[in-house]
Amino acid sequence: MAKKISEGVVHDLPADLKKALSSDKEALILWEGLTPLARNEWICWTISVKQQKTRDEHVARVVSELKEGMRRPCCWIGCIHRTDKEISPSIKGILSKRNKGKGKSQD
Repeated sequence: MAKKISEGVVHDLPADLKKALSSDKEALILWEGLTPLARNEWICWTISVKQQKTRDEHVARVVSELKEGMRRPCCWIGCIHRTDKEISPSIKGILSKRNKGKGKSQD
């Protein structure tokens, strides 16, 4: 029976990230040393992309960046899926700007 790998606060560990972590002993040890909130942010950062190619890159980067000493994804605004706390005003501003840009046509 395979050892259970710790998950995040809101997000379950997706199969592709689980496989990548299971395949790298050092990365798995580092993953298990993260807080549940930090793991959640890595998971959210990985699953929030639209294209499979980008997701594959994010999965690979989780492993490599953990091994480089990173404990959270760089420049990530944080998981917006958490319902246990309100989104901060600064994050609301970022999301508002992103949503305004989506409504514009690309001529």
